[in-house]
Amino acid sequence: MIVWINGAFGAGKTTTARELIDLIPNSTLFDPEVIGGTLTHLLPAKRLAEVGDFQDLPIWRRLLIDTAAAMLAELGGTLVVPMTLLRQEYRDEIFGGLAARRITVRHVLLTPAETILRARIAARETPQDPTDGEIRVRQWSYDHIEPYQAALASWLTGDAHPVDNGALTPYETAVRIAEAVSSGAAPVCDIVQTPEPTAETLAAGVLLFDEQDRVLLVDPTYKAGWEFPGGVVEPGEAPARAGIREVAEETGLHLDDVPRLLVVDWEPPAPPGYGGLRLLFDGGSLDSTAARELLLPGPELRGWRFVTEAEAAGLLPPVRYERLRWALRARERGKALYLEAGAPVGG
Repeated sequence: MIVWINGAFGAGKTTTARELIDLIPNSTLFDPEVIGGTLTHLLPAKRLAEVGDFQDLPIWRRLLIDTAAAMLAELGGTLVVPMTLLRQEYRDEIFGGLAARRITVRHVLLTPAETILRARIAARETPQDPTDGEIRVRQWSYDHIEPYQAALASWLTGDAHPVDNGALTPYETAVRIAEAVSSGAAPVCDIVQTPEPTAETLAAGVLLFDEQDRVLLVDPTYKAGWEFPGGVVEPGEAPARAGIREVAEETGLHLDDVPRLLVVDWEPPAPPGYGGLRLLFDGGSLDSTAARELLLPGPELRGWRFVTEAEAAGLLPPVRYERLRWALRARERGKALYLEAGAPVGG
């Protein structure tokens, strides 16, 4: 299990985490800041300069997941992770990656008032003649109060168990968290568990269209980026039936007819991925009533939208967009296409 302590910079996450490991049996502190420090030795300075935050680096998010999983495999018990997460898509990617490894996360949010946050940041000890780096760290903390408030107003409070530690010491805060974890008041995060593949996979996606012939894209919680409704075909399952099942699970729509095949695309392995066959089917058009029956975002989806082909180009990764582009051409021509890495092969 992981107890993830979230909150704005200056909320007291790390000091609370240090107290918490003495209250939760067989627990270990894991501060993801060490991964950021490691990346300064692994990545070229040019790459590091391209982002303003280590969290914006895909390698940081992946190393966090892999390191946490390795630590739990080595030590067992509970990891206490003090780390600010303000972008929902990063939270979903990280927690989803942990869930795929059967690691549960209890998400706790420290919520001192903004006035207290600012006072704590101002009261941080600094040398009489602070360096540029020390000045930047303090300004960084101030700059992240607004994004924190924005996340608080949208998704954070619905996702994490709040603990107002404005008038509490780090020890008193840790006691509150330990009680919330043991009682279940801080529940396990509701993230879909999608095990990472260990070999090539067969996946089936279904294209659904609205009355304007725009295609439905979904934003899954368990992986980064926009996608078509669909997922991995289970052993012994027919691909088209898998697509129907995934559409029902993700969107709440139940297709009456077996969808027509549009493309078969071979996705080459790209470590750490294994690649495999990707099938796209034509699920047909939805009238306005059916479109209104789409489920609101829940455990599997962060969001969904109908988009034009041009709009899809700005949302999908290049290979996935090419797969869509050729699927739309196949739909127009009434003839399925075979692709390799998103490009047609053969006649």
